[in-house]
Amino acid sequence: MKQGIGSEEVVAPELVIPLETVCFIIIKAREFDVKEGVSEPDPGSNPTDDNEVAVLQDHPDDPVQEELTSVISDLSYDAQVDLVALMWLGRDGYTASDWADVRQQAADAHNERTAAYLRGNPLLSDHLAAGLDAIGLSCTDYEREHL
Repeated sequence: MKQGIGSEEVVAPELVIPLETVCFIIIKAREFDVKEGVSEPDPGSNPTDDNEVAVLQDHPDDPVQEELTSVISDLSYDAQVDLVALMWLGRDGYTASDWADVRQQAADAHNERTAAYLRGNPLLSDHLAAGLDAIGLSCTDYEREHL
């Protein structure tokens, strides 16, 4: 597989986390990233009357945030390490040849707050997509089927 545009041919590392799961997390992270601050914490009216704007606001009990947290928290240790390594790969401009080192750093840094750490990154979806691209993978087919 190619690693980015104009690069020499590289073999994508074998991921523990399924590509479909990474793609699902990217989509959920994008949904979460478009949320705006809460303008009226408790409007006390019917959502239909408010044109359903509350769904675009970042409430503490936001179902997208809860789903994203749940999916990441339910991953195995190795899958969580892969996810963090992919994010770092895309964030810091590493290449596929750096995968083993980046994954080892992610394993060394692993703790029980992986979901909160990843959710706290405002560019999570972009970094994960760039990380996949760096190792020659893409969510294009997944997005075509699910969006």
